[in-house]
Amino acid sequence: MPQTKDELPDALYCAAQVRELDARLIAAGTPGFELMQRAAHATWRALVRQWPSANELTVFAGHGNNAGDGYFIAALAHRAGWAVRVLAVGDPQRLQGDAAQAHAEARAEGVTVQGWTAQSELRGVIVDAVLGTGLSGDVREPYAAAIKAINASGLPVTAVDIPSGLCADTGHVLGAAVSADLTVTFIGLKIGLFTGDAADHVGRLVFNDLQASADTCRDIPASARRLTAANLARLAPRAPTAHKGRFGHLLLIGGDQGFGGAILLSTESALRSGAGMVSLATRPEHVPAALSRLPEAMVLGASSANQLMSLLEKVSTLVVGPGLGQASWGRALLSAAANAPLPQVWDADALNLLASGFVSLPKDCVITPHPGEAARLLGISIAEVQADRPAAALALSKKYTAVVVLKGAGSLIAHPDGRLALCHQGHPAMATAGLGDVLAGLAGALLAQGMDGFDAACLAVWLHANAGMQQGKFGRGLAASDLIPAIRQLLEEHAPCLK
Repeated sequence: MPQTKDELPDALYCAAQVRELDARLIAAGTPGFELMQRAAHATWRALVRQWPSANELTVFAGHGNNAGDGYFIAALAHRAGWAVRVLAVGDPQRLQGDAAQAHAEARAEGVTVQGWTAQSELRGVIVDAVLGTGLSGDVREPYAAAIKAINASGLPVTAVDIPSGLCADTGHVLGAAVSADLTVTFIGLKIGLFTGDAADHVGRLVFNDLQASADTCRDIPASARRLTAANLARLAPRAPTAHKGRFGHLLLIGGDQGFGGAILLSTESALRSGAGMVSLATRPEHVPAALSRLPEAMVLGASSANQLMSLLEKVSTLVVGPGLGQASWGRALLSAAANAPLPQVWDADALNLLASGFVSLPKDCVITPHPGEAARLLGISIAEVQADRPAAALALSKKYTAVVVLKGAGSLIAHPDGRLALCHQGHPAMATAGLGDVLAGLAGALLAQGMDGFDAACLAVWLHANAGMQQGKFGRGLAASDLIPAIRQLLEEHAPCLK
C-alpha cells in the first residue's frame, strides 16, 4: 500500500498531460536539461532521507529521459562519496539530447558505467531509471529481465518518476514492473500511481513539481481528483431544533434466505452515519434477528413486492442489493424499487440483475460494483476492467447515466459528466466479506441527508477507506462491522454535528 505525504496535490493527470506540462515549462524558459537536474536532485534528497546510512548505489538506466535522471543521480551520489555504478540496459550510444548530456556528465564525474547482464552484481540502493511514463505496450527484453533482476535482488529500490513497467495512465502492470520502496515523481501526479496494481509497486510516494507555477497547469484540466479531507463535501451542522424528519428516511432492501447478514450490515452502517429514519425490508425469517440487533430500525418482513408499495411512498432514499439474491424474491423487490422515483444506491445482486437485462436503472442512482460486477455490466472480462480502471468507471457512468463507485485498490468515483475522483487510502486487512455492504449503507445515509450522488459517493468511499486504514492497523481479522464506529468518528471529525 503506497504511503503518501499529506502535501500531495489533488490533481491527477494522464501521461500525455504531464508531457504537455513538461513542454510548457521548457517553453516558458526552463531548459529541459535543467529540469532533468532538478528531478535528479529531488530524487537524491528523497533517497538519502529514506536510507540515511546507505553509501552505495546501483543505477539501472535505459535510453530515454528517465535514464538521464538516473545518470545525474549517479553523479550526485559519486560527489557525495558513495560507491556508484550505472548498469546500462542497452547501448548508451542510443541516448539522445539531454539524456546523452547527462550520461556524459556522469562519465566526466568518474561514474562507472557498465552494460547490464544477468550476471551483474547488484549492491546498495537500486535506482530504477529504466523506463518512464511513455510506455504503452508490454515491456520487452532486455528490460523485462532487468526488472526481474531488480525485484529478485532484495535490495531497497527507488523508482524515478514511475516504477518501470507500470502504466502511468491506468496503474496496470505492462507485463513486468519494478516493485519500488520509494517512488519520486515530478511535475504532475500520474493517475496510474494510485489505482490498479500501483499499490504493489509504488512504495512511499514523494512528489516534486520541479518549480512549475500555477500558470503551467492552466487550461489543462486534471484527468481525476485525488480525494482528501480538504476537498470533500461536508454535511451541514445541525440546528438546535433539528429532528429526524429533516435527515431523510432511508429504506434498505435485501437479505434473501442465507444472506441476511449483508443487509443488516448495511442497515447498521446507515443508522450510524446519520440518516434520520431507517427502514429495512427483508425476508420475514430475518425480522427477529434484525430487531434484536438493530432495534432503532423499522423492520418489514416482506414476502412479496406488494408489501413494499406503501412503504416506498413514505421514504426518501433507497439502498437495494445487499444479500438480495437473484431468485424470484429478489427480482420482485428490485422491480418495485426500480419503479420508485427516488435517489438510490444499487449494490451486489441488484447490479448482477441489472447486468442480466432483467431491470433498468432509475435516475439519480449510485452504483457500487467491484471489478467482477463491473465486467458483467460492461460485457467485458475482469482483466479488461482492471487493465484500465479509469476508463471502465467512466464507461459505466455513461452507459447507465449513474454515479459509479468502482471498488478495489484505488477506488474510482465517476460521474456521467466526465468527472472522476480517486481514493487511494485503504489497508490489505480490508480484503474481507461485508465491507461493500457497509459502504452501500453509508452512501445511502449521506444521500438521505441531502447530498447529491457524486458528493455522497466520494465522501462515503473516503470515510470507508480511512476507517479501514484505522482498523487495519490491528492486522488480520478485520470484520466489516469494525468499520462502523470508525466511520462514525471520522464523519464527525470531518463534519461536526454542531458548529
